[in-house]
Amino acid sequence: MSVTTDIVATYRGPGRVVRRLLDMGQREDRALAILMASCVVLFIAQLPRLSREAHLEGRDLNELMAGSLMALILIAPLLMYVIAAVSHVVAKVVGGKGDWYGARLALFWALLASSPLVLLHGLVAGFIGPGPSLQLVGAVWFAVFAWFWIAGMFQAERAGK
Repeated sequence: MSVTTDIVATYRGPGRVVRRLLDMGQREDRALAILMASCVVLFIAQLPRLSREAHLEGRDLNELMAGSLMALILIAPLLMYVIAAVSHVVAKVVGGKGDWYGARLALFWALLASSPLVLLHGLVAGFIGPGPSLQLVGAVWFAVFAWFWIAGMFQAERAGK
């Protein structure tokens, strides 16, 4: 299935999509591609907010974009690998039977699958700015991301491979 079809299917059943991705076999290149696509979407989602900030505060947009690019494309992937490793260790402590790859895939897919809400959050931050609407969209994104990640972790740690 295409990535966009999988993203839509994740909103109906995140565990099933992660299970299908895991059944396709362990491919680190696939996991890394999912992570990097997620980070690129996160960067794109920041652009309206950065543009607003540059305009209202008189700052240089290029500098803001360079900092965001470095943070989201270079540093965030490394942090995501660490978070996935910690989540796998926690899952092992509570009886998980999965592997490191499954934990990575569950986290990376949750990030990519929740990307439509990240893009909405970026638009709200850019056009409306700080306030209750931005906090509401952020809370909805975080809840959906957590739901996808937890459901994916259950699938990844349930039976192992």
